Amino acid sequence: MSRLLKKMIIAIALLALAIGGFYYYQQKKILRPEDLYRFQEITQGDVAQSVSANGTLNPVTLISIGTQVSGRVSKLYVDFNDKVEKGQILLELDDSLFTAQIAQTQGAVRNAQASVELAQANESRIRSLFKQEYVSAQELDQAVQALKSSRAQLETARAQLQRDQTNLSYSVIRSPVSGVVIARLVDVGQTVAASFQTPELIKIAQDLSKMQIDSSFAEADIGNIKVGQKVKFNVDAFQNRDFEGMVKQLRLNPTVTSNVVTYDVVVSVDNPEQILLPGMTAYVSIQVAKHDNVFLAPNAALRFKPKQDEAFAGKPASGKSRGKKKSGQDDAFLGKVYVLKNAKLEPIKVKVGISDGRFTEITSDSLKAGDRVVVGDAQGDSAAPASSQSNMRMRMF
Repeated sequence: MSRLLKKMIIAIALLALAIGGFYYYQQKKILRPEDLYRFQEITQGDVAQSVSANGTLNPVTLISIGTQVSGRVSKLYVDFNDKVEKGQILLELDDSLFTAQIAQTQGAVRNAQASVELAQANESRIRSLFKQEYVSAQELDQAVQALKSSRAQLETARAQLQRDQTNLSYSVIRSPVSGVVIARLVDVGQTVAASFQTPELIKIAQDLSKMQIDSSFAEADIGNIKVGQKVKFNVDAFQNRDFEGMVKQLRLNPTVTSNVVTYDVVVSVDNPEQILLPGMTAYVSIQVAKHDNVFLAPNAALRFKPKQDEAFAGKPASGKSRGKKKSGQDDAFLGKVYVLKNAKLEPIKVKVGISDGRFTEITSDSLKAGDRVVVGDAQGDSAAPASSQSNMRMRMF
């Protein structure tokens, strides 16, 4: 056998081997329809729907202590976190000006008292002379008028003295309630001016064992919230602990920010351990609906949308809505899932109910527990990102 023939045989063998390898590689690349998608099963169980929002923990009663008079802070008796009793002295203002004013008005009172005594003596003499017909009736009237005027001036001076004494008492700031000092806004030596607006000096929380959460819920969620509903929430300080409260009030005054309307929902909270502090951010969740023993589909299955050439072309959708035109209101409660049938995707319309953010209640004659529905492509989910249940949802529970 010549060398040329040997080379030809080797070349043909290598070519055949290459063709066989390429054919094998192409066969391996051909995937079954089941391998093109990711599936999850329809399950049966309970589902609860909640609405969520952020809020701020506040004391139920927060008293801002101010002053009705101006002055310099001369003494300060309380500090942050101090417990105080009703009527306890919190601070004192410099009373030098008030004491001087009282001394001045006391002098005015004594002067007015002397004028009254003189007018009384004069009126008595004139009245006696009038009875003896030594003076006219006009002179008697003038004496009576002078007595009345001096008495009025005495009343005015006494009122001014009472006003000055009241201002002096205002220089001593007392607590109107029993509670805890959570803020002190002044120091000794600082001057406070009570002119058009009362300055804040100290803030006192009346009872930290009772707190409330002021939270803002979107108008889309507010219709499902009722007074008396139970509330779950947690705070960043205790991330692994859930707290409970109750809806106390839905305030009717709306807040509009960038055309988004929200309403303040007040949640009452028991804080016997006093570990929840004023100002903490609370992540609130309110359960508004719960259905037991229903069929549940993954939300990814309801969001999945295949390429147009993957689904049955022109085949009517299965499910309760097949063959019947639904109204616009009914369409709002319809969804669509896809199952693999005869190596092709078949859409099935379902009626959707409540959702917990991961699974949604569905109703369909064509699906049962254990059926597998498509939730995405094998090499990448074509479903849109999950949407939250509430426009204001900030955190999942």
